[in-house]
Amino acid sequence: MRNLNFHHLYYFWTVAKEGHLTRAAQQLHVSQSALSSQIKQLEEQLGQRLFDREGRKLELTTVGHRVLEYAENIFGLGSELLAMLESGEHQQVQRLRIGAVTTLSRNFQDNFLRPVIGSPDVQLVVESATLEELLERLRVHKLDLILSNRAVAADASTPWRCRRIAQQSACLVGPPEGADSFRYPEDLENVLLLAPAPGSDIRSQFDLLCEEQGLNVHYHAEVEDMAMLRLLARDSGGITVVPEIVVQDELQQGLLRNYRPLPTVQENFYAIMGKRQFAPKLLSTLMEGEVLEREH
Repeated sequence: MRNLNFHHLYYFWTVAKEGHLTRAAQQLHVSQSALSSQIKQLEEQLGQRLFDREGRKLELTTVGHRVLEYAENIFGLGSELLAMLESGEHQQVQRLRIGAVTTLSRNFQDNFLRPVIGSPDVQLVVESATLEELLERLRVHKLDLILSNRAVAADASTPWRCRRIAQQSACLVGPPEGADSFRYPEDLENVLLLAPAPGSDIRSQFDLLCEEQGLNVHYHAEVEDMAMLRLLARDSGGITVVPEIVVQDELQQGLLRNYRPLPTVQENFYAIMGKRQFAPKLLSTLMEGEVLEREH
């Protein structure tokens, strides 16, 4: 029975992900000739060609794609093992590593994480970045879960598990003294209007709503970060297009009023996880206590 050389397989895995021998050699800190030799030895051992050359690029053969799937599982499981030991899941205090996209509501994050916040058995690590940066960290098991307001699709090399955990309609909020005199939709053309930045789902849906109603609105502020939009909604005196969860504290304290719900303008919230052999038990705790879907 032949023994698989995992060192050669790791080199193949790196080259396959990079798609380029030079970049893979730099990443592995070996010469191109040494790397080529290792790949050739693996091909000889397997009795199959794994790459076809396309100019300077390497293209996986049909067999190469199948070998890559096995390599992803093998080295992904190794990364998962190291992540489990690092997280302390085998110990009394467990580390839970959560990534949140930078544009996500802080209130939503707080509500979602509430089941484990303050637990003496949990060390919570929360980091913010772009979705692309967080997905790369999730891929190598440096995160346990990502909270996002954008969905992601899975493919053979990145088998994400993306689950919608909440949905909330946006609304128009403003200072309490203007709520009773506000007329919808005609006043939208004449007020100090604040909204999420172009490109967000909420903004796209609100722009479409205004177009359907023949409104020519002008934005005083277009804000990508929900934490900043919350502050501006509170302090500007204007009217803001925002999911209610973002300004839940201000509404409860009477600093803002909900002028009008916008049922057709909705934000979705997603939990994204990687494919794992053994998911941390804390993830089950969070998903069971997930934020309830709300319609306003």
